[in-house]
Amino acid sequence: MTAKTMDELVSLCKRRGFIYQSNELYGGLQGLYDYGPLGVELKNNLKQAWWKAMVYDRDDVEGLDASVLTSPKVLQYSGHEDTFTDPLIDCRSCNSRWRADDLVELRCPSCNSEDLTEPRPFNLMFKTNIGPVDDGKNFAYLRPETAQQIFTNFKNVLDSTSRSLPFGIAQIGKAFRNEVTPRNFIFRTREFEQMELEFFVVPGTDEKWLDFWVQARLKWWADQGIDPKNLELHKVKSHELSHYSKTTIDIMYGFPHGLEELEGIANRSDFDLGSHTRDQAELNIKSKVKENPDSATRLAFQDKQTNAWEVPYVIEPSAGVERGLLAILNEAYKVEKLEGGKERLVLALKPHLAPIKAAVIPLKRNHVGLVEQASKIKKTLQSLQLGRILLENSGNIGKNYRRHDEVGTPLCVTVDFQSLEDHTVTLRDRDTMGQKRLPVSEVPAHLQGMLGIK
Repeated sequence: MTAKTMDELVSLCKRRGFIYQSNELYGGLQGLYDYGPLGVELKNNLKQAWWKAMVYDRDDVEGLDASVLTSPKVLQYSGHEDTFTDPLIDCRSCNSRWRADDLVELRCPSCNSEDLTEPRPFNLMFKTNIGPVDDGKNFAYLRPETAQQIFTNFKNVLDSTSRSLPFGIAQIGKAFRNEVTPRNFIFRTREFEQMELEFFVVPGTDEKWLDFWVQARLKWWADQGIDPKNLELHKVKSHELSHYSKTTIDIMYGFPHGLEELEGIANRSDFDLGSHTRDQAELNIKSKVKENPDSATRLAFQDKQTNAWEVPYVIEPSAGVERGLLAILNEAYKVEKLEGGKERLVLALKPHLAPIKAAVIPLKRNHVGLVEQASKIKKTLQSLQLGRILLENSGNIGKNYRRHDEVGTPLCVTVDFQSLEDHTVTLRDRDTMGQKRLPVSEVPAHLQGMLGIK
């Protein structure tokens, strides 16, 4: 069972400290959100899971963390200045603005008027001034995607790591798009994070690698708790492809507001490296992209056996952190019927993603002996560096269990008066609500087992 509506997720996220409307104190700022105490933990855990899968678990991927501010030249040659637009329509009756593809039967969603302007292109990139004089000449863009800085660093990474094809460069970072109509909670926002891999391959092997990464990404989402039955593959039609794409496969997920893209895996061909490369003709580099007279280098690969230069093709699995987080929250949201007509809300997150890995709960609030014992257990578990361990010194054990069910804590450790006598505690499982008693010394191994750590 998933959430029935987006409102259910929004309510849970604010009530339990996952996600807040940004600048809410002053009425809020549309398309921007802040991550609270539990939201930042869940977000970091998701990013760490991606980084582990992409960089630590593979021998052919390097990491990168590049600047957010981007030279206009980069986005000129990447095609973003000319093509990174949405069709914008104004309503003359109420002065609201909408993306043309959001309108049904060409009526204003606000006032139902048909008095609309013709669609016109609206560039989605944010500009910011550089230096002390705002003369309109010295400016940079806030990057609309993390990919371009990977491409412009291709030679730096290649030279400093001595990689050979195929290999990839991974990056997680902020991106910014001036969306006309941000909507559906954190699904479409103006400031967001991307988890992107640019995987460089020999031309001619690109479609094989595209298929490989589609299957790899499907498996990864399943490992994060997404039921494969809720995922669909959509091959983007040729007339809908981005300007750089040869082929794109979207992984679609059934969000509360409908079936939408969770992640895209694109075959970007040699467009990007070719667009940022000079002296192609001089070295007889094969690329369909016109060489760049403003570039300072050649973003190409030299075969060590033939000495021939070639611009690699690129396969790009690109996922939004916020969309992934929203899908995982939706997938984990469960309302279960209990005996006596009662029910409980459970956020059945995979343990490795849970914001709080375990809660240690003294049975009686502020009891010196119980709190002291609970504090020792908390410190022992925290020293394992498994994630956040919480000391929950707030009384009512039943309410504590329900609260930790709602935030997805997989394990509660209850310290009671028997614990002071025989050094045992009660372990309570989130998913089954089953309880068992164990010696304190066995609790660390039990928690590590729940997290899949041997």
